[in-house]
Amino acid sequence: MSDPTVSGVLAVRAQILARSQTLNRLTPPEVTPGAVSTVPRTEAPATFGDTLKSIVGKVNAAQEAEDVATERYERGETTDIATVALMQNRASISFEATLQVRNKLLSAYKDIMSMPLG
Repeated sequence: MSDPTVSGVLAVRAQILARSQTLNRLTPPEVTPGAVSTVPRTEAPATFGDTLKSIVGKVNAAQEAEDVATERYERGETTDIATVALMQNRASISFEATLQVRNKLLSAYKDIMSMPLG
């Protein structure tokens, strides 16, 4: 005999995984925060500041999209909690990664500034 609760949980898990895979296929690579582009670059390389602005912009866009999805779910406009949870996790992970990069940059800056001259 199989437990109906366990089979129900497994069915929900399978639905969440299927939706996650579908969402990953539908999301364009250039919109995904932290995605690495495989398209060869033809323009001049960007400066460090431009690259940093671009990354922060992508993280901000992911957080804004997550806010919109969460608000739509809270208003009852959508019932797909798996997509909302996935967007929340993506926004959270991209923000945490950006925060860690910032911390490493600050640490490197402090190390460089404390180096003796001479």
